[in-house]
Amino acid sequence: MMVTHPSILLIEDSPGECELFHLALTQTDLDVVLYTEHDAEAAFRFLTDRAGDESLPSLILLDWRLRKKHGDQFLKRLRAYTRFASIPVVIFTTSDAASDLATSYANGANGFVVKPSTFDELVQCVGTMCRFWIHWNLTPYPAETRC
Repeated sequence: MMVTHPSILLIEDSPGECELFHLALTQTDLDVVLYTEHDAEAAFRFLTDRAGDESLPSLILLDWRLRKKHGDQFLKRLRAYTRFASIPVVIFTTSDAASDLATSYANGANGFVVKPSTFDELVQCVGTMCRFWIHWNLTPYPAETRC
């Protein structure tokens, strides 16, 4: 059995937001691989290309308001495949709308986090969120893949 390193797939259409997330992640003590995709189709291809091996991400962070295809469309499509069912998906968005929150959970999200407004808060949020979903949350992945 091949042991894979814990990883995060960040689906975010803003290159600036991706860079901020990457910088925040480097400020934590987490040892994870970060993959980024800028739209839902590219993210789905990323996942299906890895579906046959053990390199699926440990966590998916999904921007709810993607330009090309809304986050709920990606989430519905993802949750239709049982091989992706155990990957936690956390909505990571600027929206705090009750309708977005309700829709995300109705479509299979595991969490909903509003992006912090300062870099220091982002570092704290990224560290806490990733520690929980990758280290503390139990999934069918082998224990060796956790941080």
